[in-house]
Amino acid sequence: METSPSSPLPGIVPAIANVRTWAAFIHASALLGVFIHFPGHLLPPLIVCLLKRDESPDLDAHGKEAVNFQLSMLIYNAIAAVFCLILIGFLALAVLWVLNTVLVIIAAIQASDGKFYRYPMTIRFIQ
Repeated sequence: METSPSSPLPGIVPAIANVRTWAAFIHASALLGVFIHFPGHLLPPLIVCLLKRDESPDLDAHGKEAVNFQLSMLIYNAIAAVFCLILIGFLALAVLWVLNTVLVIIAAIQASDGKFYRYPMTIRFIQ
């Protein structure tokens, strides 16, 4: 009678999948900002990060990266809003909105694959 080899660590695969799912959710939660602009981009990643950061160092790192990026985008949007007085800010706001959406989707996909994504143009507020 042949026996199939058992997994050396039976609880590891679901735990890794769970971390990947939560890491992807941390990044993807910023997409709520499409519907609720100011608090929607920043608060969901911050809340999920604060709730899950003690469960895994990976979740803590993904959370810090997502929150840093959303804080940076908030600053860039504020600067673009000032430039709306001379009309070029409207174009900058549109570009920033598309850039934020695309980079968040890329980060969520990378996180679901188990990779860490570093957002470009991010000011590192939280280390």
